[in-house]
Amino acid sequence: MKISNTLTLITIALAIALSPLQLLADSTAPDGWTTGAPREEISPAFSYQDGVFLLEDKDSNPGVQGHWQTTLPVEGGKHFRFSIQRRAGEKVEHPRRSCAVRVEWQNAKGGNVTSPEPTNPAYRGVTSTIARPEFPRDQSKNDKDGWGEISDTWQVPDDATQAIIKLQFRWAPGGRVEWKNLKFEAVPAPEPRKVKLATVHLNVSGNETPMQNCQAFAPLIADAASQGADLVVLPELLSCKDVTHDYASVAESIPGPSSNYFGELAKQHDLYIVAGLIEREGPLVYNVAVLLGPDGKVAGKYRKVTLPREEIERGISPGDDYPVFETRFGKLGMMVCYDVFFPEVARELAFNGAEIIALPIWGGNPSLARARCAENGVYLVSSTYTDHEADWMKTAIWNREGDRIAEATEWGQVVIAEIDLNQRTYWDGLGDFQARIAREAPVRKAEQ
Repeated sequence: MKISNTLTLITIALAIALSPLQLLADSTAPDGWTTGAPREEISPAFSYQDGVFLLEDKDSNPGVQGHWQTTLPVEGGKHFRFSIQRRAGEKVEHPRRSCAVRVEWQNAKGGNVTSPEPTNPAYRGVTSTIARPEFPRDQSKNDKDGWGEISDTWQVPDDATQAIIKLQFRWAPGGRVEWKNLKFEAVPAPEPRKVKLATVHLNVSGNETPMQNCQAFAPLIADAASQGADLVVLPELLSCKDVTHDYASVAESIPGPSSNYFGELAKQHDLYIVAGLIEREGPLVYNVAVLLGPDGKVAGKYRKVTLPREEIERGISPGDDYPVFETRFGKLGMMVCYDVFFPEVARELAFNGAEIIALPIWGGNPSLARARCAENGVYLVSSTYTDHEADWMKTAIWNREGDRIAEATEWGQVVIAEIDLNQRTYWDGLGDFQARIAREAPVRKAEQ
């Protein structure tokens, strides 16, 4: 029988109720399914009814852990898409950690297989790596009945013939999770999702007004556009730089004169611009990064959360939100300068879905920028006033591993790099770390 036909039958079988609702100790699992736990003393209760797989802790055990498991056939070298619906009970405080799916690739003998992902040059002498388990991502908000989708698409290792699917439940005392509508089928290879990122290295000075500062960036934005840039990142507080240290005196509403000016350029060049500006809202003044869209309008705004002593003394107020914005090329987050010194800001943006973070920054430690990328699996685009010859912050484009893939070497320079957001970053021993973060990272304050 062809694999596609086999998968169709499996999908149909999963939608049919095979036994009444009762503990598996008193019944049998659906065909092809088993249950498991690291130890019997922490095992949840398992049941199945009408196509729904249930795991439940009836003993309020904080160490509860177990899974439903099945084995499905795959064809090496093909792309397969996994999807399932999940509903976590009210007592499950952190579904991202407690209710995860794990997919393991095996050969016909149940052994390890070789990953199809490119090896990382950092691993000297490593020419191939064992395919590590996959952790499909949460893809949608829950519907009115509490069901949400978990899905992902992967290339099957060439020597794999089967996939072990584990529907996991753990660390949720008194909680329960339901799973239904599992699908696992061959699909066409995803199209690349290429994006041209650009950043500007300009030590703007000698101007008398905020608008003159803004206008100084116009030729560089045009240069980036001529190279096909999708996003151009400008530095921090660019309307204030060398004009005044009294930020409040030149603060504007958003939208306002400076953001409107950059909006016109974004529309003219059909791209996105991130500009570091100073905002006033009533008596409050904020250090902000503003996203201008190709329609010329404000597409997003981020208020700097972590303020250094100098800005506090000037009466700047901190922001308290970590918004992420949908663009034509993907999901974009923003942070500003001192934010890079604290892991919480980039982590919140990453958990909110950011694939790329724009960083207008006066100056800072490049090691911290590198860390923010590697620990969150995000690209970062920085624009700074720091001299390119200094051993300090760089105007650069950073990949998910924290490497600078392009950086400025002179003033008045546009730095540009093309990336593929659909290309995974795969680490030997860890696999796709970006996918693992949500399943294994500590609980954040925002989740408590």
